Amino acid sequence: QVQLVESGGGLVQAGGSLRLSCAASGGPFSMYGMAWLRQAPGKEREFVASIHWSGSSTSYADFVKGRFTISRDNAKNTLYLQMNSLKPEDTAVYYCAAALRAMGRATGNYPYWGQGTQVTVSS
Repeated sequence: QVQLVESGGGLVQAGGSLRLSCAASGGPFSMYGMAWLRQAPGKEREFVASIHWSGSSTSYADFVKGRFTISRDNAKNTLYLQMNSLKPEDTAVYYCAAALRAMGRATGNYPYWGQGTQVTVSS
């Protein structure tokens, strides 16, 4: 069973950038589809981006296209989310999630989750 630990969150001004990382352990990382999801206060958890276990394909929510980039380094068992041109509405707890040889946009697709990292964007 894979364990996930996110890092890299923080406070940033609007227009700034952050890079989130998710370190995986306890499982064959290269066999897991991975995703970033987020939850803002008072809102449902929502899909942000996902990446195939090989890294060969990615998918993004419309509201982050052109601003965020998901990537992975299977040699380092690490998932990344580069976030540029951040907006106050991007403020949320960001979670990484994993699914064995699966991926997709539904939160229910992912049985394994990290504890989350807070991203706060000030205006």
